Amino acid sequence: MMAAVVEAEVEIARQQWQSAARTLEGLRRDPRIYHRLLEQVDTLTAELRRRLGQTFTLTQLVEAYGRAEGWTMATIEARDSNPGWERETALVTDVAFHFYARGASDYAP
Repeated sequence: MMAAVVEAEVEIARQQWQSAARTLEGLRRDPRIYHRLLEQVDTLTAELRRRLGQTFTLTQLVEAYGRAEGWTMATIEARDSNPGWERETALVTDVAFHFYARGASDYAP
């Protein structure tokens, strides 16, 4: 039973992350915003690499996601001084996790 709950949590997170990636793609029409958000995604991806390393599972990534709100905001704030950066933190976080998920040892498209 526990494995089924974990699988469901992983699938829900993956759907949420994928939805955020589609939303970001939709912002390509405004290159200034799109590139600023991509820079934030890159910043968070580097922090994920530092925190999780290169060998991890999707379950470990979902667990990290559950604890991510504080460090993602602090990480972005340290690098982005544009007014209103915090409005996109949830989107940028989800996209970073979406991209990083592809490196999970148990990733399957």
